[in-house]
Amino acid sequence: MRKEYLAMACFAVCLCTSCLPAKQEAPSLDGFKDGIHHWNLEHKERNYQRYTADDFEDIADNLLAYQNPDGGWPKNVDWLAILPTDSVKNALKEKYKRSTLDNRNTFPQIIYLADVYRRTKTEKYKTGVLKGLYHLLDTQKANGGWRGWDVDAITFNDEVTTGALELFLLIKQGDRRFEWLSKKDRERIEEALQRGIELILKCQVIQDGVKTAWGQQHDNETFVPVKARSYELEGLTANESCSILQLLMSIEQPTDEIIESVKSAIVWLEKVKINGLRIERVPIPDDKIINHEYPYENVAVADSTAKPIWARYYEVADNTPFLCRRDGRKVWQLADVDPERRVGYEWYGYWPEKVFEKYPAWLERVEAANKGG
Repeated sequence: MRKEYLAMACFAVCLCTSCLPAKQEAPSLDGFKDGIHHWNLEHKERNYQRYTADDFEDIADNLLAYQNPDGGWPKNVDWLAILPTDSVKNALKEKYKRSTLDNRNTFPQIIYLADVYRRTKTEKYKTGVLKGLYHLLDTQKANGGWRGWDVDAITFNDEVTTGALELFLLIKQGDRRFEWLSKKDRERIEEALQRGIELILKCQVIQDGVKTAWGQQHDNETFVPVKARSYELEGLTANESCSILQLLMSIEQPTDEIIESVKSAIVWLEKVKINGLRIERVPIPDDKIINHEYPYENVAVADSTAKPIWARYYEVADNTPFLCRRDGRKVWQLADVDPERRVGYEWYGYWPEKVFEKYPAWLERVEAANKGG
């Protein structure tokens, strides 16, 4: 009797101490931020309930309900909204119903569904993942890139091409959420990844024999930077180049060409940084607000103490930073940009900071690998 009592007591202790499994964090919603932000831009009044992060099966069901027959997803949806999905889809204009990677879309849905499938082993989520992956594989261009929403060109804007390739790299390098994929599917994905990396290296712009950075979009055949929307002119871009660098620096065994590409782009980023400037958000009266998501004005302020900042665009020929108006006219001061675009577009930013933070450890790793080889 005493032994049975002691056994029960030990069992009770185990239930209330570290013997219990730790609660698993819900799948990350970070990949949906951009799409939900664009939904919010068009929906000032949002008087509906939303799922929380812990409602991951409900969110996954939402994703399946919005998934198109071709395996992709329409953009700019609140994936957490508790709304009739058919009503939301029917309210979209036809062009907004089509699948796209624009605004960081489709690849986050695949990752999320894979995470939920790993937790639940519910077959419908696996099916959704496969449909999404096949969509990415089927829409990859022969040159290795993906097109954007606004232009049929190799698109790095909104991480269109880099987002798909980052997903493929996760799979190649053993992400547990995709460990169930078949050998055949893995081979297709690895081949697509290789073509995409080769494309990135081809697109890196060379100035006077020196490799620099990348544009938002590149021509499908010549690989030179090209324009997309009226205010997105051809040029070198600090933002998208940093997304590319994050991808290249995540490759576990980079080739010499990849290493040279990264080193050259880091030198370029150092070269084009802007000192003595900061962008200040200035609150404005309600009657002056252009969009409810941007209740402020962006103002360029000269400040000798400001940390380095980077322009979104630089001239391909000489790295002169520039901005643009809605009508396509190039300008050189933030104040000359249309008010709506001053707050609704990232003309300046600190994107390279994360790359610089990661670079020393990456450099040490690749140099040690070279010595060991």
